[in-house]
Amino acid sequence: MVATLARRFGDLDLAEEAAAEAFATAVERWAVDGVPPNPGGWLTTTANRKAIDRIRRESKRDSLYREALMLSDVDPPEPLGAIDDDRLRLIFTCCHPALAMEARVALTLRMVGGLTVPEIARSFLVQESTMGQRITRAKAKIAAARIPYRVPSPHDLPARTTGVLAVLFLVFNEGYLATGPDTDPVRPGLTAEAIRLTRLVRTLLPEDGEVAGLLALMLLTEARRPARVAADGALVPLASQDRDAWDGALIDEGHRLVRERLASGAAPGRYQLLAAINAVHTDARDARDTSWPQVIALYDQLVRLDRSPIVALNRAVAVAEVDGPDVALASLDALGDALDGYHAFHATRAELLRRVDRRVESRAAYDRAIALAGNTAETAFLARRRDELRAT
Repeated sequence: MVATLARRFGDLDLAEEAAAEAFATAVERWAVDGVPPNPGGWLTTTANRKAIDRIRRESKRDSLYREALMLSDVDPPEPLGAIDDDRLRLIFTCCHPALAMEARVALTLRMVGGLTVPEIARSFLVQESTMGQRITRAKAKIAAARIPYRVPSPHDLPARTTGVLAVLFLVFNEGYLATGPDTDPVRPGLTAEAIRLTRLVRTLLPEDGEVAGLLALMLLTEARRPARVAADGALVPLASQDRDAWDGALIDEGHRLVRERLASGAAPGRYQLLAAINAVHTDARDARDTSWPQVIALYDQLVRLDRSPIVALNRAVAVAEVDGPDVALASLDALGDALDGYHAFHATRAELLRRVDRRVESRAAYDRAIALAGNTAETAFLARRRDELRAT
C-alpha cells in the first residue's frame, strides 16, 4: 500500500502517514461494522482519501492536490517500467545513486520491508536515533531531488542493482530470523516477499550472476525454515535440524541456480559464494556428512571479496569443524572489538568455549549473547544451552 501511495503522490512521508491512518481507521470501523468483503481495497481507498484530505489541508501544496485528484481516477495507471510492480519501483527509487549506500538500504527496509526503525538499527549495529535521522534525511533528499518512482531503464539497471540486492537480502534475513523481541521469531511474509521481488529483478537482469546467486541463497535458506524452530519455540541449529522437513523443491531449484553459475565460468560474487556455501550444507543428508573443507575454501574466496568481521565469524565456525575449537577461538579473539555488540559473536564463542570445557567463560558468553539477542527463538535456545551447563 505504501508503495502504491508513494507512486501516486510522490511523497514518502505522505504515503506512510496515509497508510497508518487507514489502518487506524480500520481498527475502529471494522470492530463496529465488521470486516468488509475486500479489506485490501477498502484500506487502499481509505488511504487515498486520507492522503488527499491531508494535501487539501495544506494550502501550500495546491498543485500536488490537483495532481492527486487526477491520479485518484478509477482508471488503472499505465505501467511505468519494464515490470508493473509498485514495490519494485519503490525499491529502485529508494536505492537511487543520489543516496549513500547505507541510506538506500535503510530507507528501503523501512518503506518496502515494513521494518521498524529499531529493527533496522539492529541490522546495522547502530543506535536507533542514528538510524532514524538517516532515514529522515534520505526521504528529504528524494523529495528535494525529485527522484522519480519508476523502474530504471535497461541502461541504468546494472548500476542500481547492488543496492537493491543488499536491501532484498536484509529484508529476507529479517523475515527468516527476526531481530526484534516483539514479533514472531520467523516472519514468512517477509521471506516470501523478498523472494518474489528477487525473482522480478532476475526477470529484468537474467544474465546477472549476483541476482541469480541471491535468489539461490534465499531459496536454499528458506528451504530450511520448517525445521528452524522447535515446538517449544526454541531455535534449532543447523546440525540438529530434521532434514526430512526441508523443502526439497526449493533445494533443487537453488542447487540448479548454483550449478548454472559455476558452469558459466565467471568469477563468483558475494551472493554466489554464500549460495554455494548453503548448497554444500543442503547437499549433506546428515550434518556429519558436511564437506567442511569445501565450506572453508568457499569462505576463503568470500573473505577476499568481503572483509566483514561477520564473514570472518562464520568462517571460524567452519574452522572449528576442521581444525578444532581452540584454533577457531584464536580467530574469534581478533574479532572481539568489532563484534562485541553482536549477539551471534558471543553465542559462537559460548559454544566453542563449551567444547573445550571452559564452562565459566562459556556461561558468561551465553549471558552476553542472551542480553543482546532480540529474537525469542534464539533467546530460548541460548538460555537452554546455558542452563545445561549449570545443571552439570
